[in-house]
Amino acid sequence: MIVLGIESSCDDTSAAVVIDGVTIKSNVISGQEDIHNCFGGVVPELASRSHLSAIYPVVDTALKKAGIKLSDVDLIAATQGPGLTGSLLIGFSYAKALSLAQDIAFVGVDHMAGHISASLLEDKTPAFPFIALIASGGTTSIYLVKSHTEFTLLGRTRDDAAGEAFDKVAKVLGLPYPGGPHVSSLATQGDPKSIKFPRAWLETNSLDFSFSGLKTSVLNYFHKIRKNRQTLEPSEMSDICASFQQAVIDVLISKTILAAKEHNISTIVLGGGVSSNKELRQQFQQQCEKQRLQFYVPRPILCTDNGAMIAVAGYHKYKLHGATPLGDDVYSRSPLG
Repeated sequence: MIVLGIESSCDDTSAAVVIDGVTIKSNVISGQEDIHNCFGGVVPELASRSHLSAIYPVVDTALKKAGIKLSDVDLIAATQGPGLTGSLLIGFSYAKALSLAQDIAFVGVDHMAGHISASLLEDKTPAFPFIALIASGGTTSIYLVKSHTEFTLLGRTRDDAAGEAFDKVAKVLGLPYPGGPHVSSLATQGDPKSIKFPRAWLETNSLDFSFSGLKTSVLNYFHKIRKNRQTLEPSEMSDICASFQQAVIDVLISKTILAAKEHNISTIVLGGGVSSNKELRQQFQQQCEKQRLQFYVPRPILCTDNGAMIAVAGYHKYKLHGATPLGDDVYSRSPLG
C-alpha cells in the first residue's frame, strides 16, 4: 500500500511517501525557523500562512521524489491533532480535499501516534510491548505501547514540556530560536555538575513530569549573575546550559526506566524532537545497557515532525479501523494525552 503522509501540526510542513508502513520513498520537510526567529518562538498566525504557501509544493516534491503520481497513492494520512489549530487545518483540509477529488482513502492521525511509530521505520525495530517516551516542544509523555494502535498513557508533563523548557531557557540566555539545539551545542563545552539545578521528581514513583521549576531556577541564577555585570563569560553560559540539560536528562531517563520496571517491560523507545539531543541519546543507551533493557531511537530526521511518521501511523490505523469520515475536524489536545 502506497501512503502519502502529511504533517502540519506546528511550524514544519512535511509530506512523505511510505510503502506498506515500512519503506520510506520520500520525506520532505519545509521549516519556518527564519520566519519565527525574530519573535523568539512560533507565531501561530504566521505559521498557518506559511503552511498555506508551502503545502502544495511540499506534497508535489514528495510525490516526485518517490517517483509516483497522486493517482498511484492508496491512502492519504494527515495529522489531525494535537497542535496549533490553524496549522493543523491547512494540512488536514488539504489532505481531505485530495482524498475527495481523487477518490483516495483518507485517515486522520494523532501526532503522538506518529512519534511513537517513527522507530518502526528503521531497519531494526522494537517488538511489542514497549515503553515509549515522547519528548518534544509540545509534550513530554510516557506510554505503554501494546501494538501499532494501542497506547496507554502512563505519565505526562504537568506544565512545560521538555522541549519547551529548552526553548524558554535559550530565550532567557539570548540564544536564537529554535533554542534547543543551541543550548545543547553550548552544553558540550560546559560542566554538567557545575550548578545544582533542581530535579522535580514529584510524588514517590510518579511518572509525571514538571520542568517549570527548573526553568525558573535557571532564570533566577541567570539574573543573579546579571545584577553585577551585563554579560556572562562563555564558560558560564556553557556551564548553565550543561547543568540545565543534565537536569532534564536525569528526570527523563529515570522516570522512563521506572515505567519499564513497573510494567515489567524490557524495551524502551524514544521519540519526539528532544530525542535528537545527542547527550540524551547517549546517556539513555548507557543506562539501558546497565539495566539490561533494549533501547531504540530513530534517526534525527525521524525525531522531528515529519510526514513519514504520520504515514506509518496512518497505515496501521487504516488497516484496523478503516477510513476517517471527511466531516471530522482537527483537535488541539490529544485524546492520547
